[in-house]
Amino acid sequence: MEQYMIKMENVKYEYSSMGEDSQLMAINSINIAVKKGEHLVILGHNGSGKSTLAKLMNGLLLPTEGNVYVNNMNTKDEDKVWDIRETAGMVFQNPDNQMVATIVEEDVAFGPENQGIPSLEIRKRVDEALRIVEMTEYKKHAPHLLSGGQKQRVAIAGILAMRPDCIILDEPTAMLDPIGRLEIISTIKKLNKIEKKTIVHITHYMDEAVEADRVLVMEQGEIVMEGTPREIFSQVEKVKRLGLDVPQVTELAYELRKEGINIPSQILTVEELVKAL
Repeated sequence: MEQYMIKMENVKYEYSSMGEDSQLMAINSINIAVKKGEHLVILGHNGSGKSTLAKLMNGLLLPTEGNVYVNNMNTKDEDKVWDIRETAGMVFQNPDNQMVATIVEEDVAFGPENQGIPSLEIRKRVDEALRIVEMTEYKKHAPHLLSGGQKQRVAIAGILAMRPDCIILDEPTAMLDPIGRLEIISTIKKLNKIEKKTIVHITHYMDEAVEADRVLVMEQGEIVMEGTPREIFSQVEKVKRLGLDVPQVTELAYELRKEGINIPSQILTVEELVKAL
């Protein structure tokens, strides 16, 4: 079999609208293959279907049509539900909804305890997970006293302690301030590059997509653009028509080019723009 972590084949997902017979198509005929070790970012504004897509990826929702495979396991296969959730861990928008314990390290231990892991092994995993997200010194703290970014890092540690190969993050920075967002982005990068986790990061912040290997853009339940961050963001007008922004530096380069200044269209970082100018 090919080395895919997640594969979606002709996936559709319909919601029934309240009390009516009509169906709302949230996901329409999507085909995606996420390679092992890939850092994939899925962009789209609210209502584009990206959160539904995230929930389909680890079996929280089952497709109305088509199939979703996680490490070659079909999410419709009831015997595989636990294996799938252990393979693909999910981090949500609101870190407060993911906290279960009154002490950070107990919170991180919650998942592996439910997996029935022996306590010595749990201790090891909790310490390792907190080290990876750089929250070791807070292990005896109460989660509700942490900042948003710190809470979200603890939530990520809780997923890491279950040793998934793939982590799906559904708008993990939506509720955070700029500093918290930076903390999470650097954590995601580290998980992908150093811990070799497959990352699916769903967001509507363009600058969070710059580090990805590949970007998909969703609109009305369909994938309307696909490519590397450079390929996507060099199409400034198209991205804007979809109701999204481009990274500020790319925007600046675009405006300068409109004024007739000859600089390349595929600029993503401040350094690149400085060099070009």
